[in-house]
Amino acid sequence: MPEEIVLNAQITSAKDLMAQSSTASILLANGMNAEALRTNAALRKDEWESFDEALIEEVTQRMVGVDDLMSRGLVHNIPNGMGSTTIEWETVDETREAEVNMDGIARAQSDRLDFQTYSLPLPIIHRDFYINSRVLAASRTRGESLDTTNMRIAARKVSEKVEQILFNGISYEFAGGNIYGYTTHPQRNTVSLGTSWTASGVDGDDILEQVLSMINAAHGDRMFGPYIMYVPTAYWVKLLEDFKTNSDKSIMTRIMEIPTLTDIKVADFLTADNVLLIQMTQDVVDMVVGMQPSTVQWDTQGGFLLNFKVLTIMIPRIKRTDAGRSGIVHLS
Repeated sequence: MPEEIVLNAQITSAKDLMAQSSTASILLANGMNAEALRTNAALRKDEWESFDEALIEEVTQRMVGVDDLMSRGLVHNIPNGMGSTTIEWETVDETREAEVNMDGIARAQSDRLDFQTYSLPLPIIHRDFYINSRVLAASRTRGESLDTTNMRIAARKVSEKVEQILFNGISYEFAGGNIYGYTTHPQRNTVSLGTSWTASGVDGDDILEQVLSMINAAHGDRMFGPYIMYVPTAYWVKLLEDFKTNSDKSIMTRIMEIPTLTDIKVADFLTADNVLLIQMTQDVVDMVVGMQPSTVQWDTQGGFLLNFKVLTIMIPRIKRTDAGRSGIVHLS
């Protein structure tokens, strides 16, 4: 039976993987580099290529929020992510303003900086599947390409979990750190929705007013853009309606006229009646990448069963200033 997505910050969590002493030895001898498990001993080069192609196709389909971070360089890479279970970073409090005088000789008041340390767990997100060695042999005998259905399902489930965590976080604590998403970070700015955008009587002016309220909330925390707005599917359809009766522009077109708003996107894992405004800068959010989505393989049952694992270490790091300012605005 297919397994559920598993997250575990302990390297030893991949029980089937570590149960095989030879597999564990290979990982440890290679500094926990999972690429050491990708050999041609079981799969041929062209078979690995078909798996990799299926993996890439699946993980790039609906990772909307994750892709927005990656494409803007909002990434923090962790070398040898398999050998790290947490990442720590610091924020610093704001100091006094600069002084102004003519000669610069007068001694300015000095500050002692106060640092606050934060921790983020780095769990492994993975999904397993297997292939019977006889099935593999039969496909080769008939000259058929390797069936990648199981690979695609595993890759899709892993990528969806990464996207889901970005928007909704996950109830997961390790070494004193928590994993928050856009809608769960305690320091995010919140704005009351009031009436649903899809309710009868709500028009373009009403929606524009609420979007401007979200931008005002960001400005209140000294976050001035650029922004991306994420909406659930039903709201996306609403934004395609005319801004006003018989208008020559849609609600979305009018909202996109706001200079600091660079895009509006539908987010699959954003639940109904939730809207997000995110400032796309490094001090607000980045994606911690310890391992890009990869596939590894190991044998069990005397080699009769070929086990595969699609895994990644990609965890969002939602940030705040030491004064509690955030570039995330959550309308709900």
